[in-house]
Amino acid sequence: MNLLTRIDDHLQAALEVHRAASVLREPLQRAGQLLYGCLREGGKILSCGNGGSAADAQHFAAELVNRFEVERRGLAAIALTTDTSILTSIANDYAYERVFARQIEAIGRPADVLLAISTSGHSPNVVTAVEVARAQGMRVVALTGRDGGPLAARLGADDVELRAPSQHTPRIQEIHLLAIHCLCDAIDQLVLEEA
Repeated sequence: MNLLTRIDDHLQAALEVHRAASVLREPLQRAGQLLYGCLREGGKILSCGNGGSAADAQHFAAELVNRFEVERRGLAAIALTTDTSILTSIANDYAYERVFARQIEAIGRPADVLLAISTSGHSPNVVTAVEVARAQGMRVVALTGRDGGPLAARLGADDVELRAPSQHTPRIQEIHLLAIHCLCDAIDQLVLEEA
Protein backbone atom coordinates (compact mmCIF):
# COMPACT_ATOMS: atom_id res chain seq x y z
CA MET A 1 0.00 0.00 0.00
CA ASN A 2 1.34 3.41 -0.96
CA LEU A 3 0.42 5.86 1.80
CA LEU A 4 1.32 8.87 -0.33
CA THR A 5 -1.22 7.78 -2.93
CA ARG A 6 -3.89 7.39 -0.25
CA ILE A 7 -3.05 10.81 1.16
CA ASP A 8 -3.25 12.32 -2.33
CA ASP A 9 -6.66 10.67 -2.77
CA HIS A 10 -7.90 12.19 0.50
CA LEU A 11 -6.61 15.62 -0.42
CA GLN A 12 -8.19 15.46 -3.86
CA ALA A 13 -11.53 14.27 -2.47
CA ALA A 14 -11.50 17.06 0.12
CA LEU A 15 -10.81 19.68 -2.55
CA GLU A 16 -13.70 18.41 -4.68
CA VAL A 17 -16.16 18.47 -1.78
CA HIS A 18 -15.02 21.93 -0.72
CA ARG A 19 -15.63 23.18 -4.28
CA ALA A 20 -19.09 21.59 -4.27
CA ALA A 21 -19.84 23.24 -0.89
CA SER A 22 -20.44 26.54 -2.69
CA VAL A 23 -24.10 25.39 -2.79
CA LEU A 24 -24.17 26.25 0.93
CA ARG A 25 -23.51 29.98 0.45
CA GLU A 26 -27.11 31.17 0.74
CA PRO A 27 -28.14 28.66 3.44
CA LEU A 28 -25.07 29.71 5.45
CA GLN A 29 -26.10 33.34 5.13
CA ARG A 30 -29.65 32.53 6.29
CA ALA A 31 -28.33 30.41 9.17
CA GLY A 32 -25.89 33.12 10.27
CA GLN A 33 -28.68 35.69 10.29
CA LEU A 34 -30.99 33.33 12.18
CA LEU A 35 -28.37 32.60 14.85
CA TYR A 36 -27.43 36.26 15.22
CA GLY A 37 -31.10 37.25 15.48
CA CYS A 38 -31.58 34.71 18.25
CA LEU A 39 -28.66 36.15 20.22
CA ARG A 40 -29.68 39.77 19.55
CA GLU A 41 -33.14 39.05 20.98
CA GLY A 42 -31.71 37.54 24.16
CA GLY A 43 -31.97 33.89 23.15
CA LYS A 44 -29.29 31.24 23.31
CA ILE A 45 -28.00 28.60 20.94
CA LEU A 46 -28.11 24.98 22.10
CA SER A 47 -25.94 22.56 20.13
CA CYS A 48 -25.83 18.76 20.00
CA GLY A 49 -24.39 15.80 18.11
CA ASN A 50 -22.67 12.45 18.67
CA GLY A 51 -18.98 11.53 18.43
CA GLY A 52 -17.19 13.94 16.11
CA SER A 53 -20.41 15.92 15.86
CA ALA A 54 -20.42 16.27 19.66
CA ALA A 55 -16.94 17.74 19.37
CA ASP A 56 -18.24 20.12 16.70
CA ALA A 57 -21.16 21.13 18.96
CA GLN A 58 -18.69 21.92 21.75
CA HIS A 59 -16.32 23.72 19.37
CA PHE A 60 -19.17 25.97 18.18
CA ALA A 61 -20.28 26.81 21.72
CA ALA A 62 -16.71 27.60 22.76
CA GLU A 63 -16.23 29.96 19.81
CA LEU A 64 -19.35 31.89 20.82
CA VAL A 65 -18.96 31.98 24.58
CA ASN A 66 -15.28 32.94 24.36
CA ARG A 67 -14.38 34.39 20.98
CA PHE A 68 -13.80 33.40 17.37
CA GLU A 69 -11.47 35.81 15.53
CA VAL A 70 -12.41 39.21 16.88
CA GLU A 71 -12.85 40.75 20.33
CA ARG A 72 -16.52 40.99 21.23
CA ARG A 73 -18.77 40.24 24.17
CA GLY A 74 -19.38 36.60 25.07
CA LEU A 75 -22.45 35.11 23.39
CA ALA A 76 -24.96 32.67 24.85
CA ALA A 77 -24.32 29.12 23.64
CA ILE A 78 -24.51 25.76 25.40
CA ALA A 79 -23.31 22.40 24.08
CA LEU A 80 -25.75 19.74 25.33
CA THR A 81 -23.00 17.13 25.00
CA THR A 82 -20.80 18.13 27.93
CA ASP A 83 -22.39 17.22 31.28
CA THR A 84 -21.78 13.51 31.87
CA SER A 85 -24.01 13.43 34.96
CA ILE A 86 -26.97 14.77 32.98
CA LEU A 87 -26.26 12.60 29.93
CA THR A 88 -25.87 9.36 31.90
CA SER A 89 -28.83 9.97 34.18
CA ILE A 90 -31.16 10.63 31.24
CA ALA A 91 -29.78 7.63 29.32
CA ASN A 92 -30.20 5.43 32.40
CA ASP A 93 -33.64 6.65 33.53
CA TYR A 94 -35.20 7.12 30.09
CA ALA A 95 -33.23 6.24 26.96
CA TYR A 96 -30.17 7.45 25.09
CA GLU A 97 -32.56 8.76 22.46
CA ARG A 98 -33.69 11.39 25.02
CA VAL A 99 -30.29 12.73 26.20
CA PHE A 100 -30.60 16.00 24.27
CA ALA A 101 -34.39 16.27 24.15
CA ARG A 102 -34.74 16.22 27.94
CA GLN A 103 -32.23 19.05 28.27
CA ILE A 104 -34.10 21.07 25.64
CA GLU A 105 -37.33 20.50 27.59
CA ALA A 106 -35.60 21.91 30.67
CA ILE A 107 -33.75 24.94 29.28
CA GLY A 108 -35.00 25.55 25.73
CA ARG A 109 -37.20 28.57 25.09
CA PRO A 110 -38.98 29.78 21.93
CA ALA A 111 -36.36 32.53 21.43
CA ASP A 112 -33.59 29.91 21.31
CA VAL A 113 -32.13 28.05 18.32
CA LEU A 114 -30.94 24.45 18.21
CA LEU A 115 -27.81 23.66 16.20
CA ALA A 116 -28.35 19.96 15.44
CA ILE A 117 -25.40 18.07 13.95
CA SER A 118 -25.58 14.62 12.35
CA THR A 119 -23.44 13.48 9.42
CA SER A 120 -26.10 10.98 8.34
CA GLY A 121 -29.24 12.74 9.58
CA HIS A 122 -30.21 9.42 11.16
CA SER A 123 -29.05 9.90 14.78
CA PRO A 124 -32.17 9.12 16.87
CA ASN A 125 -31.18 11.40 19.76
CA VAL A 126 -30.53 14.34 17.43
CA VAL A 127 -33.77 13.73 15.52
CA THR A 128 -35.67 13.61 18.83
CA ALA A 129 -33.94 16.83 19.92
CA VAL A 130 -35.17 18.54 16.75
CA GLU A 131 -38.72 17.31 17.34
CA VAL A 132 -38.75 18.63 20.92
CA ALA A 133 -37.13 21.93 19.95
CA ARG A 134 -39.72 22.52 17.25
CA ALA A 135 -42.55 21.55 19.63
CA GLN A 136 -41.24 24.21 22.03
CA GLY A 137 -41.27 26.88 19.32
CA MET A 138 -37.51 26.89 18.75
CA ARG A 139 -35.97 27.16 15.31
CA VAL A 140 -33.31 24.76 14.08
CA VAL A 141 -30.10 24.96 12.08
CA ALA A 142 -29.17 21.43 11.01
CA LEU A 143 -25.76 20.30 9.80
CA THR A 144 -26.31 17.09 7.84
CA GLY A 145 -24.86 15.05 4.99
CA ARG A 146 -25.84 12.31 2.54
CA ASP A 147 -29.62 12.66 1.95
CA GLY A 148 -30.32 14.55 5.19
CA GLY A 149 -32.15 11.55 6.63
CA PRO A 150 -35.07 11.82 9.08
CA LEU A 151 -33.49 14.91 10.61
CA ALA A 152 -33.99 16.91 7.41
CA ALA A 153 -37.58 15.64 7.18
CA ARG A 154 -38.33 17.13 10.64
CA LEU A 155 -37.30 20.67 9.68
CA GLY A 156 -39.84 23.41 9.12
CA ALA A 157 -39.92 26.22 6.61
CA ASP A 158 -38.24 28.63 9.06
CA ASP A 159 -35.39 26.24 9.80
CA VAL A 160 -32.13 25.98 7.84
CA GLU A 161 -30.43 22.80 6.67
CA LEU A 162 -26.73 22.90 5.81
CA ARG A 163 -26.26 19.59 3.99
CA ALA A 164 -22.67 18.74 3.16
CA PRO A 165 -22.50 17.62 -0.49
CA SER A 166 -20.95 14.22 0.22
CA GLN A 167 -21.76 10.62 1.10
CA HIS A 168 -18.46 10.09 2.94
CA THR A 169 -18.36 10.80 6.70
CA PRO A 170 -14.87 12.37 6.87
CA ARG A 171 -15.69 14.76 4.02
CA ILE A 172 -19.05 15.63 5.65
CA GLN A 173 -17.28 16.38 8.93
CA GLU A 174 -14.78 18.60 7.15
CA ILE A 175 -17.60 20.62 5.58
CA HIS A 176 -19.39 20.80 8.94
CA LEU A 177 -16.30 22.36 10.50
CA LEU A 178 -16.03 24.83 7.63
CA ALA A 179 -19.74 25.67 8.04
CA ILE A 180 -19.27 26.22 11.79
CA HIS A 181 -16.42 28.61 11.11
CA CYS A 182 -18.52 30.44 8.51
CA LEU A 183 -21.37 30.75 11.03
CA CYS A 184 -19.04 32.02 13.76
CA ASP A 185 -17.61 34.60 11.38
CA ALA A 186 -21.09 35.69 10.25
CA ILE A 187 -22.17 36.15 13.87
CA ASP A 188 -18.98 38.09 14.66
CA GLN A 189 -19.50 40.42 11.70
CA LEU A 190 -23.16 41.06 12.58
CA VAL A 191 -22.29 41.71 16.24
CA LEU A 192 -19.58 44.17 15.19
CA GLU A 193 -22.00 45.97 12.85
CA GLU A 194 -24.42 46.54 15.73
CA ALA A 195 -21.70 47.95 18.02
